[in-house]
Amino acid sequence: MTDRIVFHIDVNSAFLSWSAVYKLSQGEKVDLREIPSIIGGDETKRHGIVLAKSISAKKYGIKTGEPIAKAKRKCTNILVVPPLFTIYSKYSKSMFNLLKEYTPDIQKFSIDECFLDLTGEKDYINLAHIIKDRIKKELGFTVNIGISNNKLLAKMASDFEKPDKIHTLFPEEIKDKMWPLPVEDLFMVGRATLPKLNSINIYTIGDLANYDLSFLKYKFKSYGELLWNYANGIDNSKLESINRNSAKSISNSTTLTYDVTNREAAHKIILSLCENITMKLRSNKFLCSVIAVSIKNSSFEVYSKQKKVTPATDCTDEIVEYSFELFDTLWKGEPIRLIGVTLGDLCKEGIKQLSLFDDENYEKSLEKNRSLDKALDNIKNKFGTGSIFRLSSLDKD
Repeated sequence: MTDRIVFHIDVNSAFLSWSAVYKLSQGEKVDLREIPSIIGGDETKRHGIVLAKSISAKKYGIKTGEPIAKAKRKCTNILVVPPLFTIYSKYSKSMFNLLKEYTPDIQKFSIDECFLDLTGEKDYINLAHIIKDRIKKELGFTVNIGISNNKLLAKMASDFEKPDKIHTLFPEEIKDKMWPLPVEDLFMVGRATLPKLNSINIYTIGDLANYDLSFLKYKFKSYGELLWNYANGIDNSKLESINRNSAKSISNSTTLTYDVTNREAAHKIILSLCENITMKLRSNKFLCSVIAVSIKNSSFEVYSKQKKVTPATDCTDEIVEYSFELFDTLWKGEPIRLIGVTLGDLCKEGIKQLSLFDDENYEKSLEKNRSLDKALDNIKNKFGTGSIFRLSSLDKD
């Protein structure tokens, strides 16, 4: 679709920017964004990795995801600031509320980035400047905006020069703007894949785009074809928005501040994700009939598994139970860096198809769970999401 217009909006060093804005609002004199600083986990618990970095820290070669101890060796006067996740959620919500003024077609990709479908907008460059400048003036932080006719190219464009920039990457610009980039800059090329590509003389995105597709499919199976398509700017995925009645899925994921290596900890994270996502499901009066769990391991490889459920549901306990089951069959035992839960095949409440095997006891149990979910939603909406939680979500310590 040649006239399709997609924006990818990405907050510049989100956690660090949001911490800086918050601290300045509390009277802090120093802007974290203007000094060598990082947001990091708790070093004493060996969870100390860099979650976000300032531009000054980047000049020292500090990278997101590396141990804080390593970052300190690179820059001895680096300022380490603990994360403020409640504050991050607040700023993220403010940004999404602002974006809803321009289109209901918003797909949340993570807490700090999203896609907007602005097809039909003629003066899209001017609109991008308006959005970028409003976020900076009204919310206090900066974003990059990538513009193209599909999500992949829009996301690649937003990763160009930062911060506070707007870039386009349409198909006719791929050869000049994208192909000269290192192949590791391509979306979906992880640390484990990079040496394999280098071993067959693929060092740039252009090398990959012009490589023999049949050999890539032979060596990497369907993943090889996916990478070849991405290198050539081919992406037919739809922008899925919960703001439309035709929404097909919603998802919730978290990038962890440390590698999770045991089943119990992973289950607690999944429980938290499910509680948040089912609350969103119910607030939009949706039911789901597909549940999927995805994992990104410490090698940045992503894999997932899904299950069809009948009848469609919005019950937290049911979705948690299915998600645990999916995770247990999916996980290979390696360290986990990200966990996500997606609810798909959404339909509006009141039009679900009951199973032939539903009985009276099942319906009574379902109504009991729905009443409990509704009561919990009301408490969280009134007093905040941290006002009530399950005992099972607490750590043993």
